[in-house]
Parts: sequence; C-alpha cells; structure tokens
Amino acid sequence: MNALLHHCDDLSGIGGVMRPGIVHRLDRGTSGVMVAAKNDAAHAALAEQFQSHSIDRLYRALVVGLPGAASGRVDRPIGRHPRDRKKMSVRTRSGRPARTNWTVERRFRVAGFSWLEVRPETGRTHQIRVHLAAAGMPIVGDPVYGRSRRRALKLERPALHAAELGFDHPSSGKRVRFEAAVADDIADLLARLARREGED
Repeated sequence: MNALLHHCDDLSGIGGVMRPGIVHRLDRGTSGVMVAAKNDAAHAALAEQFQSHSIDRLYRALVVGLPGAASGRVDRPIGRHPRDRKKMSVRTRSGRPARTNWTVERRFRVAGFSWLEVRPETGRTHQIRVHLAAAGMPIVGDPVYGRSRRRALKLERPALHAAELGFDHPSSGKRVRFEAAVADDIADLLARLARREGED
C-alpha cells in the first residue's frame, strides 16, 4: 500500500484509509500481478467484473504430487473450517460455490512435484490453496493447507504466483491483459528441480 501511495496520490477512496484503490487481494506470500484503481469510477467498474467473475485470471503453482490426469477441475463449495476459524475448507455446511481448473505444465518426477497452470472461475478466500489441497495436491511451501518444506527447498512462502490478469478497461471498454514473470524465488526452485531431473 505504501509503495502505491508513493507513486500515486490520487487512488480511489472506496477502499478506505487502510486500502485506498485496492480492488482485490492476493493471499499473503503470493507473488504476481494485481490491479489497483486510481479513481472511484474505475474501482466500481473493476469490482463489478470481479463480482461477476468476468476477470481472466491465471495462476501458476508448484504442488506436491504427480497427478495421473493432464488436467482437472475442482468444483466444491468453500467456507470456514469447522474447527479452525482462521482457515477455509471444503468440509463445511455453509460454503459458497467455488470452481478451480488446473492443467499440468510439467512433472518433476524425481522430487514428486508438479508445475500447474491454474484458472479459478470464482474468487473465494484461499480458493486455489484449499481446492488443490482437497484434490491431494497441496502447494509446496504452504504452511496452512499443505505439508510445508520451505526450509529444505529454500522457499519462504507458498509456491503460488498470479501470472496473468485480464479485464475490460474501465474507461475504454477494451479488453486488456497484464502479465507478471514468475518471481525469482520460484524460478530458482524450478531451475534446481529441472537440474535434478537431468542428473537422475
């Protein structure tokens, strides 16, 4: 937030004093592309697109496991965990509909990891992390929903990256798309895994 305010002193006021211009959030530790609104009209238009799920979002994630299928879909409601209120879960009676599509981009068979392309259709809290864990593919380094191996892998966060974001521009109406290259820490981990595959 401070970085945004350093560059822009005219952000939308809809988010309030604590979150001016913030239209959506990424989970803590998730790298990648975000959108912020510079005025209230843009904020309202973007928020409507997020609410109607017309935003194109593509994530990439390194997960534990080697799925047998090349792609899949998790269609399970998400709500508060029945015992831990700080977590979300698919095991809930009051969940909201949630759908996540995934495709395998690469399998690291030696390490037992897979690099996925993930496209959520909805935007529930912690959706990707919860759905992939429920599908037996927890995200590498996720201390909440997975089996964290951050120290062994030299990764200080979940290996989840928001790679692309597409939406209708609030002013022109033109479809625009933004991309963010994979963050250095995940890129370094992928390179190490690739070398390991070649050595064994």
